[in-house]
Amino acid sequence: MSQPAAPPLRLTRRGRLAVTVVVVAALVAALALLSSLGSQARPDDAGVLDSADVGQPRASGGTVAEAQAKPARSPRPTPVPERAVSQSGSGGLSVVPGRAQPDTSGRVIRYRLMLEDGLTVRGEPVDRREIARIVHTILTDERGWQPIDGVAFQRVSGETSDVDVVLASPDTTDAMCAPLGTGGWLSCFNGYATVLNARRWFSGAESYGDDLVNYRRYLVSHEMGHYLGHQHVDCPAPGSVAPVMVQQTKSLFGCTKGPWPNGS
Repeated sequence: MSQPAAPPLRLTRRGRLAVTVVVVAALVAALALLSSLGSQARPDDAGVLDSADVGQPRASGGTVAEAQAKPARSPRPTPVPERAVSQSGSGGLSVVPGRAQPDTSGRVIRYRLMLEDGLTVRGEPVDRREIARIVHTILTDERGWQPIDGVAFQRVSGETSDVDVVLASPDTTDAMCAPLGTGGWLSCFNGYATVLNARRWFSGAESYGDDLVNYRRYLVSHEMGHYLGHQHVDCPAPGSVAPVMVQQTKSLFGCTKGPWPNGS
């Protein structure tokens, strides 16, 4: 026996309103979830270029790929007036914290970088981290002593080192270099430390003009050369590149600038 058909379901006005609210809320939640999923980058996507971006111009010039490939560069330093560098500091030395491992094979030379406390340039404290970066970059450059003497420089900050690299005021440099006569403007190797005159580091030398980058390369390489057993030499011929062990702070003696031990 067949059952009578059920009457059609009819919602009251209040019921229709409730269903509408639920449906709208569900749609809003679904759209929010989709938006969230689309905007979140996966952890393994960080820093990865999409193939469509490679070679596309950037508003600042160059391409995305070129911008990724070129590391940020510090501004080229320029010499400051000698009077802007403090004539004296406290006389006390502090080790600049940090380590840097050798980047090549060879006899490991552990060095500490030490700065005189109270050094100022234009009345401001010096940037110790930047000095540490520059010194280590020079010592480990392929044009430096490492490939020539078969050594590998390792920066340490503990109590044990093979040699110290010291940046000191002119007065302290004179005291540390005695009985050598540095006269407030030269640097030296005193038997246990390469002592770099801070006035030369920041002001350069007349022989290098405004080229402070290459003068610093010469200064570090020359004094470390003494530690490695290299002695002063003369300019071999007018117009030739000066060997790094020529006393280039005093003069080029007819040679051209030679900041690197390999003669480049």
